[in-house]
Amino acid sequence: MRQNYKNSAAVVLGMHDALVSLTGMIAGLTFALADRQSIILSAVIASVAAGMSMGASNYLAEKTNDNTDALRAGIMTGVAYLGTCALLIIPFCVLANTNVALGASFAVAILIIFGCNWCIGYINKKRWWKHAIEMLVICAAVSIISFIIGEGAKYALGVMI
Repeated sequence: MRQNYKNSAAVVLGMHDALVSLTGMIAGLTFALADRQSIILSAVIASVAAGMSMGASNYLAEKTNDNTDALRAGIMTGVAYLGTCALLIIPFCVLANTNVALGASFAVAILIIFGCNWCIGYINKKRWWKHAIEMLVICAAVSIISFIIGEGAKYALGVMI
């Protein structure tokens, strides 16, 4: 049971960080930039850099805690991060309207949150609803704050794209 906990913790770390950071970034970019290609390019660059960073950071953290499975934890975190990001970016690749793509990306995020929490709850035989709702609220709050910052930065910097 302890190994399942460690594995699911590495996946949750990568998935949740990707959901929070990338949905927030995509929301900010969607309203700050009208250009779909710029949103996709920015999201891909940020996803790859952050995914590798998350994987390496979790590896180092686990190694510091003398976890003999630190490499696996780091890889699982990085892969979960990159996979989640890919799923969040896909709507922008297939839908021309950035606002519709943003809505679809949020829908994908909600499905990921509930799907992963259900799977982890099932594997670890724990209740999953409370954790899923908490993740959803955090993700939504970061996206709203990023939208506000994107709008404020656009006007403060005089950038009208």
